[in-house]
Amino acid sequence: MTKDQIEKILNSVTDPNTGKGLGDSGEIAGIDASERKTRIEIRLDYPAKTQIGPLRGSILKALAENGIEAEVEVEQRIRAHKVQPLLRVLPGVKNIIAVSSGKGGVGKSTIAANLALALSAEGARVGMLDADIYGPSQPAMLGVNAIPACEDGKTMTPNTAYGLQVNSIGFLINPEDPVIWRGPMVSSALQQLLFQTRWSDLDYLVVDMPPGTGDVQLTLTQQVPVTGAVVVTTPQEIATLDARKGLMMFRKVNVPVLGVVENMALFRCPHCGHLERIFGEGGAKRLSEQYDVPILGSLPLDPAIRQEADSGRPTVIAEPESETAGLFLSIARKAAAALSQLPVDHSASLPKIKPVKA
Repeated sequence: MTKDQIEKILNSVTDPNTGKGLGDSGEIAGIDASERKTRIEIRLDYPAKTQIGPLRGSILKALAENGIEAEVEVEQRIRAHKVQPLLRVLPGVKNIIAVSSGKGGVGKSTIAANLALALSAEGARVGMLDADIYGPSQPAMLGVNAIPACEDGKTMTPNTAYGLQVNSIGFLINPEDPVIWRGPMVSSALQQLLFQTRWSDLDYLVVDMPPGTGDVQLTLTQQVPVTGAVVVTTPQEIATLDARKGLMMFRKVNVPVLGVVENMALFRCPHCGHLERIFGEGGAKRLSEQYDVPILGSLPLDPAIRQEADSGRPTVIAEPESETAGLFLSIARKAAAALSQLPVDHSASLPKIKPVKA
């Protein structure tokens, strides 16, 4: 069988995270049909450690149905992707994912923490930047409160929590003191947290943004090399109205929106099992249809999610085998898979030109 025929068979296998065939997703890294047993290499540009076995099984099944015996290797290799025009990828960070919501109270920070932990659980090197200067919550959610080390007097070494590299203004101020700063001061603090932290070889830096579309958000989207954004909403119309503003803000500054996460979509009564849509329904679907962005997933209104975040052990850590943790893993894979379909950044491989005196 020819290489083209094998590619066609492989493209009939759908990657469940990109929703495309392996060929259309650009995941076929090599086919060697020159020997008795065909060798195939599949390379995922996003973390999916829990999916590699099932995907390999689907590939072997499709090949066997066409009479092909093959050795199939599936690996993941995460690359840096392009950011906004005139900005360059941050040193030590391949991709920055901003987690945003148009308004507060929709569970954005909880989702950001679990998203970062889920990406890590799937095999990526991940950092978390708490960009909510007025109301930092990641120190409490991730159970870490140490002041970052500053060995050279200029840069900070991020704290670590559950394998994540973490920094937040919450590490540098008294948690009981309010941050009474004007916009320029807040924007300056955010830039210092981002650019003066020694992030080390991260595949993804998840940024927990403050709600709204004010100074901090504009600083982040205009001056920080953001690869893609995740927008969090609840089903109710009021929340989706504000989520639209955040979505359009990203589009105006050329930051791709990877998808929408619908939080608190459904409540199951713990006593009778009755399902109730307390905050209505269809908010994420309306956003998806109107702005042509995918729905990455829907999460239930579950007291356990809140309790686990409050305790400093988010759901992905506290109950890794639970249905809810599985939802977070799925959201993380889909967000990273959407990012993997964006143009790759090649600036790191370009030769550096040095001026030479005549």
